[in-house]
Amino acid sequence: MSKIILTGGGTAGHVTPNIALIPALREAGFTPVYIGSYNGIEKDLITKEGLEYHGISSGKLRRYFDWKNFSDPFRVLRGYAQARSLLKRIRPAVVFSKGGFVSVPVVLAAKSLHIPAILHESDMTPGLANRIAMKGAVKICCNFPETLSYLPEGKGVLTGSPIRQALLHGSRDKALEFTGLTGARPLLLIIGGSLGSVFINNAVRGALDDLLRDFEIIHLCGKGNLDPTLDGRSGYVQYEYISKELPDLFAAADLVISRAGANAICELLALRKPNILIPLSRNASRGDQILNAASFAKQGFSYVIEEEDVTEKTLTDAIHHVTSHRDEYIKAMSDSAQMDPIQKIVAIIKEAADKQG
Repeated sequence: MSKIILTGGGTAGHVTPNIALIPALREAGFTPVYIGSYNGIEKDLITKEGLEYHGISSGKLRRYFDWKNFSDPFRVLRGYAQARSLLKRIRPAVVFSKGGFVSVPVVLAAKSLHIPAILHESDMTPGLANRIAMKGAVKICCNFPETLSYLPEGKGVLTGSPIRQALLHGSRDKALEFTGLTGARPLLLIIGGSLGSVFINNAVRGALDDLLRDFEIIHLCGKGNLDPTLDGRSGYVQYEYISKELPDLFAAADLVISRAGANAICELLALRKPNILIPLSRNASRGDQILNAASFAKQGFSYVIEEEDVTEKTLTDAIHHVTSHRDEYIKAMSDSAQMDPIQKIVAIIKEAADKQG
């Protein structure tokens, strides 16, 4: 079997799409090996998958002043030398990178050894790490049609993002059993997250009386954000967060309200779930969620409310609008070029490996 190097780290969003690819890569005849940082989040996530893991030195290239700016370039150079040594020893047919600064030395080392490297960019505009690494890539996969204009000509491919296949196999019946809801009314799933979720939580709870006339509600409100005064409210359940049961909750949901992180919205697309996106404001992020949400709205996949505009009225109006146009949203998602991202990406990887062979 041919070996493939997977790389990416720093956040779970730079790792979970790689994990989603692993079964299909193995089925296609590849043996995945991972290169990440010594002790980043990727190490724990990948070792749980049973993959061979190699840590290298990693530094961050910042666009603002920090004393680490003087030492991190040396860590990057050391990481490059370590990655080059590993690639010589492992001799992979191809490298696939999901981004993050640990991936930069791996991709550049692959180029120096004439090993084809394929990148994946989740957000609308490439981050700094991928802007550096794309010089060493033969192809760059992306989630949004608009991203293609930011990529070198001939390298960009619209694929969508690999998602965990377990999400596609949830059970509505299990969700109802877990939550204690009846399923007698359409089910609204709200995923506020932990960062800045107060806007969403307050609007939902303020409109609860109106919403519960038409919906049952599952509210994932973020750590420390439970409202004990609502415990036992008929048709409403709240949790700080959910992990194992999330596929079942998605299966039961008729409408989802979510932030607009790239992985989250690609999961909604793959599940064809009518949705309302409330992106993080520029005060809390670099603005990528705003761009992501705008693209999904333009393609007819989502209804968007800016965080600053979230009120009880704007939220309830949006919910009733999406509910009345449900079939149109589902059709737009079903017709999307971003469906089946795993098979598209694996085909690109196979083509690169075959050319190398």
